[in-house]
Amino acid sequence: MRFVSLVRRTTVPIRAVGHAVLKVRNQQRSEEFYHGVLGLPIATRHATRPMTFFTLGQHHDFAIVAMGDDAPLPDPKGVGLFHVAFNVGDSVDDLRAMKERLESHGVEIDGLVDHNVTNSIYFRDPDGNGLELFVDTSDAWKDDPSILTKAQPLTL
Repeated sequence: MRFVSLVRRTTVPIRAVGHAVLKVRNQQRSEEFYHGVLGLPIATRHATRPMTFFTLGQHHDFAIVAMGDDAPLPDPKGVGLFHVAFNVGDSVDDLRAMKERLESHGVEIDGLVDHNVTNSIYFRDPDGNGLELFVDTSDAWKDDPSILTKAQPLTL
């Protein structure tokens, strides 16, 4: 399968990604990670389900739902969500600060990547869900969408 550029508008009425909901084992532990480590503001908790909604300016941009402490971890070789990406600022210094924050909380970094249009940090939450923190670095993809398929290691 080849990457195909579809920069032009289509007739699909989808305007943006609304939110993502990740399955986690333990609501409190995940809240401590997403709120305490990553700094996502909590909007609310569901009244009858073990679910927490986080906001980044909308009613909820991200949520977690607890499946129980004995729920199986995601299969790294199975199908499903690869990662969720969060924009963390406007500069490489913002990304560097988040890297330092992750490391100060003992979060293991899986990789640092320069994607030509973003600089990114990859890591996992306590349940093994893939996460990316990034800053935008270029609008070059608007002129050459194939640049999205090129990447190299990043040093922060």
